[in-house]
Amino acid sequence: MWNYSEKLKDHFYNPRNVGIIENPDGVGEVGSLACGDALKLMIKLDEKGMISDAKFQTFGCGSAIASASALTEMIIGKTLEEAEKITNRDIADYLDGMPQEKMHCSVMGREALEAAIANYRKVDVGKKEEGEIVCQCFGITDTEIIRAVRENGLTTVEQVKNYTKAGGGCETCHPKIEALIALAQGEQKQEVPREVPAPKKRLSNIQKMKLVEETLEREIRPALKADGGDIDLIDMDGNRVFVALRGMCSSCPSSGFTLEKYVEGKLRELVSEDIVVVEVKS
Repeated sequence: MWNYSEKLKDHFYNPRNVGIIENPDGVGEVGSLACGDALKLMIKLDEKGMISDAKFQTFGCGSAIASASALTEMIIGKTLEEAEKITNRDIADYLDGMPQEKMHCSVMGREALEAAIANYRKVDVGKKEEGEIVCQCFGITDTEIIRAVRENGLTTVEQVKNYTKAGGGCETCHPKIEALIALAQGEQKQEVPREVPAPKKRLSNIQKMKLVEETLEREIRPALKADGGDIDLIDMDGNRVFVALRGMCSSCPSSGFTLEKYVEGKLRELVSEDIVVVEVKS
């Protein structure tokens, strides 16, 4: 059971500065709904160049909401130069600490702030810039992993997963992550193996059902479990996949969106473009 500080719980139950800013001076959008966490941060500057207002919208767990809420409180009243010095550890410390398994939420806050400042300065900087995707499950690049390792002194794959989500799905990228940890630490420099995606083949009904089961288990279930949810495969009828959401997902107001954009999206990407996901209430 994760231990949440009282301050983190306060920012989750009573988030500050939720909403939108009309005509913001800078906007930063990071994460993705497919990965389970997404954050949009908007900032407004006054005539002196100070951040006079900051608001956010987020899709994610309680720690994601609390991190974004804390971040807005931290940057209001600061100059851009002062704000851009804020690290993900500063966000976690502001909340009196976060569970290690949720540190990726503070990283997402820092990334959103950097993106908003870059947007204000008209700098075209993307999160995936100059990076090769290492974790296919969550779309995390080698540059993101190396930065997290260097900034936070990470030494294990488990720590990298906690800070970036990389390696939290099918786990096939773990050898790459280990190589990047060694590279970031300066212990050795080696070529990170690149994956060549296999071409899709026409599947029999049995093959399709097996691939659906494997995709749910390796690609989808870990992300849902990370936020207190789960999913069960109930039945299949041709390209129609019947599933039931469990845990927190079953009562989440965004469950329909999760099924369509994430579950169905992943199955169409990895199994068949004709897949249709149908929720079974039980």
